[in-house]
Amino acid sequence: MECIFSSWSPTIGDPTFTGWFTVVAYLAVCLLTTLVLRRQSGRQRVFWMGLSIILLFLAINKQLDLQSALTAAGRCLAKAQGWYAERHYVQIIFILAIIGMSAVFATWLIWTLRRDITYIWLALIGFVSLLAFIAVRAAGFHHFDQFIGFDIRGVRMNGILELGGILMIAVNALYLLWRKQKIER
Repeated sequence: MECIFSSWSPTIGDPTFTGWFTVVAYLAVCLLTTLVLRRQSGRQRVFWMGLSIILLFLAINKQLDLQSALTAAGRCLAKAQGWYAERHYVQIIFILAIIGMSAVFATWLIWTLRRDITYIWLALIGFVSLLAFIAVRAAGFHHFDQFIGFDIRGVRMNGILELGGILMIAVNALYLLWRKQKIER
């Protein structure tokens, strides 16, 4: 624990405009998903409830930077066990495992929600891509960190990828709220 806390502390992780904007986006979309879940039933209700809880956690995580604590824990473990020089192999295996688990999870969700997929497909894609992005980022793989640090007209790729997943969920939620309101008229 001493090793972890020497390289990570629970402080504001991303005090930039984009960081705070992302937190607000997570919270706003969490509110949207909560509104959607109140109008749903059955499996869709469970999906939107789970999504709402995860988005709230991700908003908190965005500023506490918990994935950096996970990266620090992995680094400390690698140094303590003497395989730090070969950590790249472990990172690649971790990333492949995350991609595989994300694919299995997405497949399971698609199968479970197959009757409702026409209503949630965009949120599902956004959700799975967000989880995969965050998990791969937590691995601290140097080449991926270079990619997400790339700037496009002052906006980092990190923000584009993360906000893209959030936006997909928001668009799906807004569509369902609009559709429900249109039907009620």
